[in-house]
Amino acid sequence: MSKKKLLLIFVSLLGLSFINKRLPIKIIAVKVDAPFNMPAIKIPDFSVSKQFSIADFGAVQGDKVKTSKAISSAIIQANKEKGGIVVIPEGEWLTGKIHLMSNVNLHLNKGAVLLFSDDPEDYLPAVPSSWEGLECYNYSPLIYAYQCKNIAITGEGEIKAKMEVWKGWFARPQAHLESIKKLYNMAAAYNPVEKRQMANDSAHLRPQFIQFNRCENVLLEGIKITNSPFWTIHPYLSKNVVIRKINVFAHGHNNDGIDPEMSQNVLIEDCVFDQGDDAIAIKSGRNPEGWRLKTPSKNIVIRNCLVKNGHQLLAIGSELSGGIENIFIENCKVQDGAKLNHLIFIKTNERMGGYVKNIFAKNITSGKIDLGILGIETNVLYQWKTLVPTVEVRLTPIKDVFLEQIRAKEVKFISRILGEKKQPIEHISLKKVTADVVSGPASIHENVNGFVEQK
Repeated sequence: MSKKKLLLIFVSLLGLSFINKRLPIKIIAVKVDAPFNMPAIKIPDFSVSKQFSIADFGAVQGDKVKTSKAISSAIIQANKEKGGIVVIPEGEWLTGKIHLMSNVNLHLNKGAVLLFSDDPEDYLPAVPSSWEGLECYNYSPLIYAYQCKNIAITGEGEIKAKMEVWKGWFARPQAHLESIKKLYNMAAAYNPVEKRQMANDSAHLRPQFIQFNRCENVLLEGIKITNSPFWTIHPYLSKNVVIRKINVFAHGHNNDGIDPEMSQNVLIEDCVFDQGDDAIAIKSGRNPEGWRLKTPSKNIVIRNCLVKNGHQLLAIGSELSGGIENIFIENCKVQDGAKLNHLIFIKTNERMGGYVKNIFAKNITSGKIDLGILGIETNVLYQWKTLVPTVEVRLTPIKDVFLEQIRAKEVKFISRILGEKKQPIEHISLKKVTADVVSGPASIHENVNGFVEQK
């Protein structure tokens, strides 16, 4: 090779190296072990990105208007530069809604607190969202990302919701019930989502704290989350999501910790949950919504998490009309005194359809559980039971559920599995699933084919 060609190659490589160093973000792949084919998860790396402090954009502690505007301006600037870190400095910053944009990392420094207003007017205009599996236009989630790519929320700080107004919305008076009945009927009629306007004075459909709606390549890491109007973290119709090392405390009504819904390629690890509802609840749309969108929740791994309180360690459903498959939870612990109902609870009803398959749980320990280790029920309707009629009957096939090396201190049962006569539950395997004390029948089963238990 001539010296001229060698020189051209060297200059080209040098130019590529210089360009790569100037890229505002990088995309990295996280490989995850699972008992099914789990794709590597793509997430953004902002380690070489430019920082934009909200203080430089006019944020003032205690001034909601100025701080909200500063955060928005910093996000817009970081997005314009194709990638950047919006920094929340130490101190408490009162704010309204935050709408993320692609290629932006919202980063909370140690000692930083983002305190979110509980004035519903701060979360208008209404945005595309969902309520218990039904799509609608509702109050904006407190932190909202819609059709974004390469986004993150990171740091050692805290996001916190003021709750005085939202607590008043926990009740479900007749006006609220009529509103969700109206939404249910609009969804059943396949009315366009933009016609389902639910942000009004009587509906009181509380917003999620964080919603990633139709996003790709998402990282949520390190922060503390305190209080939530509704579900705390809601990856919705999103792909490639990593949630790690977060600490969630939320004890209000419907305060699940994380609700991946119709989302795929998700890793949840090293998190702490102290919840008023399920720690993690995997969902995939209610009734026609799941059938219309045809997007299962799939390829979700949960590991090394601690539950201090909650209804379930892992719930699947009851909104699962789009299907749920390939779920693996391992190396998790439930603290004694956590007041759990189940470790694993799969719940559906005659209206859901969808399917559940390939559910794996391994190496989990727990203190006393109010009910049992595994629950599967096919007639769970909550307030919907008498509120609206069944429009269309679609039973849920449930099969291939594997539990291994799970131990609790005290339970009423090891497994309660209640299938439908027309749709029996298939192939449930329990291996070394035990409790020190079982106060009732260890197995309560109806309409189950292929149950295998190994001590």
